[in-house]
Amino acid sequence: MSLNLDPRQRAMLEAMGVTLWQPQAAEAPTERVAANNKSTPENAGTHASHQKPVARNEQKFTAPPPSQASPTAPAPSPAIDLTQVATLDWTTLQTTVASCQACGLCQGRKATVFGTGDGQARWLVVGDAPSEADDAQGQPFSDAPNQLTGQLLDNMLKAVGLARHGTGEQAVFITHALKCRPPANRNPQADEIAQCEPYLRRQVALIQPHIILALGRVAAQSLLQATLPEVATLPLGKLRGQVHQYQGVPVVVSYPPAYLLRAPHDKAKAWADLCLAMDVVR
Repeated sequence: MSLNLDPRQRAMLEAMGVTLWQPQAAEAPTERVAANNKSTPENAGTHASHQKPVARNEQKFTAPPPSQASPTAPAPSPAIDLTQVATLDWTTLQTTVASCQACGLCQGRKATVFGTGDGQARWLVVGDAPSEADDAQGQPFSDAPNQLTGQLLDNMLKAVGLARHGTGEQAVFITHALKCRPPANRNPQADEIAQCEPYLRRQVALIQPHIILALGRVAAQSLLQATLPEVATLPLGKLRGQVHQYQGVPVVVSYPPAYLLRAPHDKAKAWADLCLAMDVVR
């Protein structure tokens, strides 16, 4: 895609750590990113055909308040009833998530993290699992002071004209594949990912986004395991640069903000992923 960046977007890209330069007129965006990064390009697949979701919901949704932890940690209850979750409306879904005891993660959480933003947004951002700050705030990619991952995500979104609390064309809904924080931020287990996937599936069905941006391996695994059975064994770099599908919605995979803070040299690749997602939406 070709972007005519205004001063605000250039400032946001600089905040992400992506160096801007003036390309030749005939250069493609992917060539600009590769030249800017000066690294060996990832193997990218071809863009899969995708369909635009059907008519969007008319009801206006809002993100729920953080749920509160019970004084006594509950014991896990039986697995989630997939049929039941698929019929829940937005309010009932967030209430169900807040009281979920389907896996052992319920025992250590302070709050479930349902999501934040506009429930009719065209963009849905899915992270891996709540951090300690997310668990304390009940908010994904917490934007509390000094939370660098949340700040970086906000800068990334602003660079493409989106905002955490934006409306209309700027609207985005942000959530995690898992709704509870794994102890000590350990990697989620396969059964924990499977237990939360019905909640994410229902969120997608109700929001009807035009694009899903999956930030991280767990988010990609949760979204793509049905269409790409080997996804759990693939490195994140192999999933980038192509358009996947989840429940008929295009999915673009990219790096999580926490990784980009540790590996700033890959911020240019994350910018390329955002450009790909913008191409899909347009």
